[in-house]
Amino acid sequence: MMTPILSRREFLRTAAIGATAASLLPRLAGATATPARIKVGAHPWVYAAKMPGNDFTPLLPEIFADFKAAGFDGIELMNMVLRHDDAVARIGALSRQHGLPVIGTSFNGPMWDRAQHATVLGIAETVMTRLAELGGRTFGTSVGPLPPSEPKRRKTEVHFDAQAECLTQIIALGKKLGVVVNLHNHTYEVENDFHDLNGTLARLPEVKLGPDLNWLIRGGGDPVAFIRRHGKRIVFLHLRDQVANGRWVESMGEGTTDFAAIAAALREVGFAGDAVIELAHEKDFTPTRPFRESFQRSREFVRRTMAI
Repeated sequence: MMTPILSRREFLRTAAIGATAASLLPRLAGATATPARIKVGAHPWVYAAKMPGNDFTPLLPEIFADFKAAGFDGIELMNMVLRHDDAVARIGALSRQHGLPVIGTSFNGPMWDRAQHATVLGIAETVMTRLAELGGRTFGTSVGPLPPSEPKRRKTEVHFDAQAECLTQIIALGKKLGVVVNLHNHTYEVENDFHDLNGTLARLPEVKLGPDLNWLIRGGGDPVAFIRRHGKRIVFLHLRDQVANGRWVESMGEGTTDFAAIAAALREVGFAGDAVIELAHEKDFTPTRPFRESFQRSREFVRRTMAI
């Protein structure tokens, strides 16, 4: 049987309906699309804290096994383990063995001191190049505090100019290697009403942030207010818990930090970066359980409380 031929009026009406439906598809898809899941990794500080120079290279097999068993999506390294010539081969083999990707690394250096720029940049290039070879994508850098000989002196405009110059070169290297550089804070960057951090942001207003929310609290900041203020530039987070008197707890969920409020603020600003759990214990604290169990409890708490 021959297919009936449409009249010109029917053809135009049908075409118009089709065009309207096609134009709605992107909007409908956007309305129902599920946001990318935030990846939750782990940082090995508690293992590094007991090692000379914080170099936990001998413990890497244990750490990868523990983090995999605890249910993490990846691992954030520390720069000292990436300085070894065999780092890529050693870490890459463990990453493949455990199916645990390398997310990134933390890094620090006295960037406020121009006299040390060549050394800092040389180490940064080595570390970041090896990180990129391992598939890492984040580089959380701290600009360095003033030396203990100047404990009460704040950084000056000269210091800020110097660290901004050093950071600019590190950021440029990151773009070349496909690694996102973010400012990672300890207390010294955020205390005194964010004096250090604000000095950097005034010079590098587009720089990304990777705040450690617990150090932020210890430096006198409000993590919820910080997230709301800087949400669009935050690409990375460190999570840790403490009790009301400021002491760290063994696992997340055993302290008083309001992670439900933090999670709500992250959703409010549309955070879509990586979140990394970094446990830390006071020097006079003796663990009551294996690190693996503490990380597993922490991961379950974050999943339950923050829905990530």
